[in-house]
Amino acid sequence: MMNFSFSEEQEMLRKMVRSFVDKEIIPNIGEWDANQHFERNIMKRMADLDLMGVCIPEEYGGSGMDYNSLAIVCEELERGDTAYRTAVSVHTGLNSMTLLQWGNEEQKQKYLVPQAKGEKVGAFGLTEPNAGSDVAALQTTAVKDGDDYILNGSKTWISLCDVADNFLVFAYTDKSKKHHGISCFIVERTMPGFSSKAIKGKLGIRAGNTGELFFDNVRVPKENLVGQEGEGFKIAMAALDNGRFTVAAGACGTIMACLEESVKYCHERRTFGKEIGKHQLVQQMIAKMEAGLQMSRLLVFKAGWLKNKGARNTRETSLAKWQACDFALQAANDAVQIHGAYGYSNEYPVERFLRNAKAPVIYEGTREIHTIMQGEYVLGYREDKPLSKMLPAWPYEASKQEIIH
Repeated sequence: MMNFSFSEEQEMLRKMVRSFVDKEIIPNIGEWDANQHFERNIMKRMADLDLMGVCIPEEYGGSGMDYNSLAIVCEELERGDTAYRTAVSVHTGLNSMTLLQWGNEEQKQKYLVPQAKGEKVGAFGLTEPNAGSDVAALQTTAVKDGDDYILNGSKTWISLCDVADNFLVFAYTDKSKKHHGISCFIVERTMPGFSSKAIKGKLGIRAGNTGELFFDNVRVPKENLVGQEGEGFKIAMAALDNGRFTVAAGACGTIMACLEESVKYCHERRTFGKEIGKHQLVQQMIAKMEAGLQMSRLLVFKAGWLKNKGARNTRETSLAKWQACDFALQAANDAVQIHGAYGYSNEYPVERFLRNAKAPVIYEGTREIHTIMQGEYVLGYREDKPLSKMLPAWPYEASKQEIIH
């Protein structure tokens, strides 16, 4: 049975996050963006509101809500600014949900529980200077040494690089096996030999903390190996399913913000004796924003519905990420156009929307990668094979009972 309505709990969640964004992010984001400042206190406040583990089961410290509730949180946060949606995407989508899916019970108790409660912050280390879309080109290595692994290498464009306590890091344990020789490790910031450095001068998401990670003979205990040796590539791709889902949801928030600001300006600005909203070409831009928002939301919440069922959703999530991010970039571009010369200055927030909207078209799978993926699915060249571990279906307690019986 198809149901397009939100539950009362989801509506309350949206209202709460929107209020939080209106009070704590929007009044300050212009200054934070201009100063390239990441306000860490926002994450503490989100933890106070139980938003850092919104879709993590209660038994692991989370709120126990469904995966579409995570989408709602990301949509509303990005309406304020992409930086804080990114923080939740990385902490919850890429790290915590990966531990929920692939971690063993000891790892979940040690790392997932405090992250879901917001007591610790998690991040994700896959991209390297010469390894983006081509994951097999990564150079970071992990060499077994007794009961430990010795990590050497670096990562770049890592969100929360200076903020996170724990990182999921991907490294070669056997380079001769290419994709099948990559493994995943939990690395703590306090481990000797670890360091990080922020990247400044970004086009957009300037209020976010993004940068490099360095591993100089970092000794990681074997207990911090996630999954099995050689499973790292599968784990990374599964993690990206979750990350891309949150990015797509956030893109809906960008479109929402563009619509709100543009509609407001359309009623304020007058040309040729009437509101600019009365001009048909302006109406066309507003209409495209609305169409993009509604189509993107349908794609996002369909992917979330599949997650709730415990089903593979790589194809659907890829499509949602590709289309929503493209729609968001177009909406931001049109929002600037509607504002005219004022849209080109930071007197109005739409110039920030445009700068921020470019990055999601690149990260977590470029537009081009997702285009190829969708073509291969349709042509029958790509097929999603069963994974050894899946995210738990929601409701979690019902899913747990099914496993028991």
